[in-house]
Amino acid sequence: MAFRPLWNQAKRERRRLGKIGFQLFAFATWIPVISMFNHHIGELAWIHGPSMYPFLNAEKDQTTRKDVVINYKFNAQYGLQRGMVVTFWSPFDPEVMVVKRIVGLEGDIVRTRSPYPASTVRVPVGHVWVEGDGGERFSLDSNDYGPVSTNLIVGKITHVLWPLHRLGRVRWWEFGGKNGN
Repeated sequence: MAFRPLWNQAKRERRRLGKIGFQLFAFATWIPVISMFNHHIGELAWIHGPSMYPFLNAEKDQTTRKDVVINYKFNAQYGLQRGMVVTFWSPFDPEVMVVKRIVGLEGDIVRTRSPYPASTVRVPVGHVWVEGDGGERFSLDSNDYGPVSTNLIVGKITHVLWPLHRLGRVRWWEFGGKNGN
């Protein structure tokens, strides 16, 4: 059944449905649109944990509030560059979404930290090297699970919405990078 005739029929039967019933029906028609937007275009994400400190959760020691960011999902696996902050499915627990900064792209030679077994690694094709800004002690990142497949990348963090004093676009291109690349 086409959507237009269903909508017209609901408008004709508005008296029977009542005002609240009609408003519920009107709201319900937007649920698929909102769901599609959330799954494929973008969503709000609440960031917690110290792994991206001080870039995200800069007030982690003063408050329990989480940073709120925009996670832009459309074509997230393409156009990746060093310094971008991305979200991806954790290689250790595929039900957990992780936020990290891209430090190396495919073909780059990256200096690793402990506990990675080698001091340097070449990032394979179709992978990126990600690390948290929080340092070795606070971050579970590529030094623990190796290069991350770009197929696991879900989105790019584009804007910070909360806290309000940090409201604005994420200026990832200003990140110098620890490897000097």
